Amino acid sequence: MPRITLPDGSVRSYPEPVSVFDIAHDIGPGLARAALAAEAGGILVDTSHILSDDTRLRIITERDAEGLEIIRHSCAHLLAQAVKQLFPAAQVTIGPVIEDGFYYDFAFERPFTPEDLERIEARMHELARQDLRISRSVMPRAEALGFFRAAGEEYKAQIIESIPAGESLSLYSQGDFTDLCRGPHVPSTGRIKAFKLTKVAGAYWRGDSKNEMLQRIYGTAWADKKALKEYLHRLEEAEKRDHRRIGRRLDLFHFQPEAPGMVFWHDHGWRVYREIENYVRGQLRRRGYQEVRTPQIIDRSLWEKSGHISKFGDVMFMTRSEERDFAIKPMNCPAHIQIFNQGLKSYRDLPFRMSEFGSCHRNEHSGALHGLLRVRGFTQDDAHIFCTEDQIQAEVAGLIDLVYEVYRDFGFTEVQVRLATRPVKRVGADELWDRAEAALRQALDGNKLDWTLNPGDGAFYGPKIDFSLKDSIGRVWQLGTIQLDFSMPGRLDASYVAADSSRRTPVMIHRAILGSLERFIGVLIEHHAGALPLWLAPVQVVALSLTEKQAGRADAVAETLKNQGVRAESDLRNETISLKIREHTMQRVPYLLVIGAREAEHSTVAVRTRDGVDLGAMSLDGLLERLSREIACRGRGILEG
Repeated sequence: MPRITLPDGSVRSYPEPVSVFDIAHDIGPGLARAALAAEAGGILVDTSHILSDDTRLRIITERDAEGLEIIRHSCAHLLAQAVKQLFPAAQVTIGPVIEDGFYYDFAFERPFTPEDLERIEARMHELARQDLRISRSVMPRAEALGFFRAAGEEYKAQIIESIPAGESLSLYSQGDFTDLCRGPHVPSTGRIKAFKLTKVAGAYWRGDSKNEMLQRIYGTAWADKKALKEYLHRLEEAEKRDHRRIGRRLDLFHFQPEAPGMVFWHDHGWRVYREIENYVRGQLRRRGYQEVRTPQIIDRSLWEKSGHISKFGDVMFMTRSEERDFAIKPMNCPAHIQIFNQGLKSYRDLPFRMSEFGSCHRNEHSGALHGLLRVRGFTQDDAHIFCTEDQIQAEVAGLIDLVYEVYRDFGFTEVQVRLATRPVKRVGADELWDRAEAALRQALDGNKLDWTLNPGDGAFYGPKIDFSLKDSIGRVWQLGTIQLDFSMPGRLDASYVAADSSRRTPVMIHRAILGSLERFIGVLIEHHAGALPLWLAPVQVVALSLTEKQAGRADAVAETLKNQGVRAESDLRNETISLKIREHTMQRVPYLLVIGAREAEHSTVAVRTRDGVDLGAMSLDGLLERLSREIACRGRGILEG
C-alpha cells in the first residue's frame, strides 16, 4: 500500500499501485487537467508512471520551470514527427531543450528552406490539434537497435550502440512516430499550445567537425500564446539591438576571417573599451589592489601542475620553441600565484589583492563564435586575493559591495545570484570543499542576498558565487563571479609565514566583475541599444553649424568642450541642419548643439538630446555643468544619482 507524501507534508495512502495522474485527480480534477509530469523521489516521471512504494511526490504543471522544459522537449518530438511525415527520407538524430526553446538535428539530402519551415510548423499545429496520446515503453538494447535500423534511422542506431550492452531503453510514441528518449513528456500533443520555429542552421553530428553536417531546426515553445508573443517581441527587440549590427553602424569594431574570434577595435570602440578599463582601474585602486601584468605564453609544465591542462587542454592554444612546449594563457590565476611567490610573505601582508586586465586566448569552436559575446581572444577584469581563512568573510563582503556598485554604474539594476557547488570532476579533498562551500553560504546569508543553488557547477578548484544581470528586454547574462579556492595555491607552492612562524597555504579568491571586457561591451551595447550613457559614449557632444557663417563658432565650441575633457566634435558640412541632426542621432550621440546666427551672437548653443528633446538655449558654462552632473551619475541617471 503506497504512502504518497506531498510537498505540503500531507500523506495519501492507496490500497494498490497508483499512477501519478490518478493521484493528481484524487487531489483535485483541476490539478489532473494541469498536470504535465511529476517529481517522484527526486526523479522526473510521466503522469502515466505507476508508484508502488512509499514516495515523496510533487506534481509538475506549466507554472513550474520543469514544466516549461518538458513542454519544450515534447515540442522537439512534435517537430521531428512533422518532419518525418513531410520528408520521410529525413533521419532524426537528437533534439534537446535549450534556453528559451529547443532544436532537433536532421540528416536530409537538401537544405531546408524557409518555405519548408512554414510547412513543418503548420503540420506541427495539426498534430497538436489531434491531441495524440504520448506513451512510454521500454525495450531491450538489442531490440531497440533492430527497431531503429529497420526504420532506416542510422543515427539513432549509433546512439544506441554507444550505450552499454544489456541496458533497457525507453521509447516514446505519439501517433506514427516513435523516438528514443529518457523523457518525461507531456501526456498528449494537445498540451503543446504555443510554439514557433525560428531558424535552421548547420551542425556537425555529435559536434565533431570531422563528422557529416546535419541541419538543425530551432524552435521555441511556451505555456501559452501570450508568453510566446512576448518572447517573439523580445526576439525582434534583440535583433534591433544586435551588437554586431550596432557595432558596424557606430564604427566601433569589426571581425574578419583572417583572425576568427579576434576583435579589430576601431577608434570609437576603443574609446569605450578604455573608458571601462579606466573606470574599473579606479575602483580597484581605491580598494588596495596591486595591478600587474603577466606573460602571454607560459611553459606547459605550469598548466599541468595547476590542473588546467587536464581540464581545459582541448581549448588551449599551444606552441613550441627550442624543444619546449608552451601554452598561450587561457586564464591568469597560475601566473598570479607566481607573482605572489616572489619574496617571503607574512600574515601581515594578507589580504594581498592583485588585479590584471589579463589578455587570454581560448580555442573556441568556430561554430560557437558570436561577435563580442563569444570570442577566442579576450581580456578579463581579473583579480586574485590571497588571504587567511579568517579573512574570507570580510573579503567576500567587500567584493559583493563592489559588484553591485559597478553594475549600478553601468545601468543594471536587476542582479541574480547563484551559488555553484562542487562538480564531479574536481581537485582537492572533500573536507576543503565543505569548508569553502560553507564559507560562501555564510557570506551570502551574512550580506542578506537572495540566492539560489546551482549544484555541480562550481569551478574545478572551488565553489563560486555567480552574478547574472537582467537587461532592458529581460534577457539574463552571467557576468561576475567570486570563486573560493583552497587547492590551487598549494598545488603551485604558495605559502606565507603565520603569526606562530609556521608556513601555511593561503586561501585564494578568484574574482571578475565584468567577466571579459569584450563580452561585457557586447551586453552593454545591446542593453542600451547603442545609446550608451554619456560617460561611456565615444562621442558625447557634436556642435552643428547652421550655415557656413557659424562654422568658426561651432569649431570653437567643440574645442572648448574638448579642453574641459568632453569628447566633442564639430560638423561644419554644408548640409541642412535636419540632415546633420538625423545622422548624429542615428550615431547615438547624446547631445547635439545647434549654432545659428542667434546662438553665435549671444554665445549660447541650442541643445538637443539624441531622444529628440529640445532643451533650449544654454550657455557653455550651463551645458558643462549639466554634462558634469550626468557624467558623475554614470549609468544611474541624473535624478537617481
